[in-house]
Amino acid sequence: MTLEILTSDMLSPVRHGFFSRRGGASSGIFSGLNCGLGSSDQTEAVALNRRRVAEAMEVDPQALVGVHQVHSPTVVTIDAPLNGDKPKADAVVTATPGLALTILTADCQPVLFADPDANVIGAAHAGWRGALDGVLEATLDAMEALGARRENTCAVIGPSISQRAYEVGPELMDSFMMETPDNARFFAGGTGDRLQFDLPGYGLNKLREAGVKSAEWTRHCTYSDPDRFYSYRRSTHAKEADYGRLISAIRL
Repeated sequence: MTLEILTSDMLSPVRHGFFSRRGGASSGIFSGLNCGLGSSDQTEAVALNRRRVAEAMEVDPQALVGVHQVHSPTVVTIDAPLNGDKPKADAVVTATPGLALTILTADCQPVLFADPDANVIGAAHAGWRGALDGVLEATLDAMEALGARRENTCAVIGPSISQRAYEVGPELMDSFMMETPDNARFFAGGTGDRLQFDLPGYGLNKLREAGVKSAEWTRHCTYSDPDRFYSYRRSTHAKEADYGRLISAIRL
């Protein structure tokens, strides 16, 4: 099966892709294009999957640059492939051609950024905590330090868990209400005291408030489409031992 790569006209002409799980070498619960080196999948299968992604992005495998994601607002600026241990961060930016910035997700938001006029790109992992703590704004700040202008920057949120599938407790809403009472609009009533949180809606709002030229969500729900996407929450509900990781990538 060939790779399925979701793209957005908004990021054109910058080469990018939100890769689904289709077309990979992994099997079992990881069946498909699992690119998570931190998963319990076979190392050889993950390495092959990543090579296929590198080929699709037209870079060497070592030019697939990622970070050790920790749900933080930390951004790393790079100008060469990372060797050895990955820095703990949740976003990466560059102005160097030939490097493919990558983010791994399985419900959280993968967000790709581009200012094609300045030749500056970025990629961020934005779960609820990272988004609340400012990882999207920090990514734009780091891009501006490389010469980008946020009013020329487009940002696209890839496959993420949708509001109808994302049930949370009242304590999560409390955290968002501490930022601003306006955040109540991203929560809908659920069963009992549970709430449904609109993670992509919140991400889009943060991007637009930060002053980007344009922002969109691809409107793909990771939880609701098991044939195409991995989902941490779905695997937890199914009591599976582990879960695959989707990769998103962008390069100059």
